[in-house]
Amino acid sequence: MQRRSLIAAAAFAATVPLVHLAAQAQDFPPKKPVTLVVGFAAGGSADSAARVIAKKLGENIGQSVVVDNKPGAGGNLAHAQVASGAADGSVLLFGSIGPLTIAPHFMNVRYDPLKDLAPISMGVSFPNVLVVPASTGIKTLGEFVARAKREPGKLDFASTGPGSAAHLAGELLNDVARIDTVHVPYKGGAPALQDLLGERLTSFYAAPPTALPHIESGKLVPLATTGLTRPAYLPHVPTVAEMFPGFSATNWYAFVASDKTPKPLLDRWNQELVKVLNTPEVRESLLKHGQTAAPGTRDELGKFIAAEHAKWGRIVRERKITAD
Repeated sequence: MQRRSLIAAAAFAATVPLVHLAAQAQDFPPKKPVTLVVGFAAGGSADSAARVIAKKLGENIGQSVVVDNKPGAGGNLAHAQVASGAADGSVLLFGSIGPLTIAPHFMNVRYDPLKDLAPISMGVSFPNVLVVPASTGIKTLGEFVARAKREPGKLDFASTGPGSAAHLAGELLNDVARIDTVHVPYKGGAPALQDLLGERLTSFYAAPPTALPHIESGKLVPLATTGLTRPAYLPHVPTVAEMFPGFSATNWYAFVASDKTPKPLLDRWNQELVKVLNTPEVRESLLKHGQTAAPGTRDELGKFIAAEHAKWGRIVRERKITAD
């Protein structure tokens, strides 16, 4: 009799974790408002994409999804906050290439992107576009490089922070073109663009959503895009790779959460986000901002982040990039 009791107790104990996980999976959407953290200032490329997606996501799940801008340290502050924060599925992070794959190689960040943040789904991808104020008189990438060689250390380029895709794009161009342009980091695309339009900067590796209106108005001149192929919305603008073969510095934003978040909730968020990113009106809205929706599985994103982490780590070491 005692043996039967022990067996029954053991069987019950074994089912408790499964029951607990099932309950967690059913507790969706979270009872409190969902927060989508963005590590950059309002008005930039990350913010614009996050708001398009958050709106539709909230409609689909019947729960408020609030975009919370947490700029600072090139997005690293937001990533550290989410990595150590709530793990109940109510906080998502619109993670970016810099904090997830670049900055950890040369900055003292308070998180390990491969261990402390769990992948959910890729969000969007897009190339940056190198733009200069029309007042510079520079009209092509060739002219930009020629001036940089004539005036080493005189031209500068803005980025959305140390370790961002824009930062690495500028460092790559310095390397392949053998020029010396000076990096000027900002807390987001919007303030960088404001100074560029105010002619306090020479150039900016801008995200298409922030640059396109000013390119169309003629205030900014697009010199080149940083992907391997010309984007459909800038078909007449060459890629850097057309002048320097193999050059590629594509930008992207992906959804991640605290690694302590239960797997059933991460899986459910993947389902909901993939649904939103495949919605025609969302895809069209993102494309108008120069971004391509890129939903995928959690496993695909995990492998992609690991590969990017290795790629950019090598470049950081070779270029001897520091946070200074």
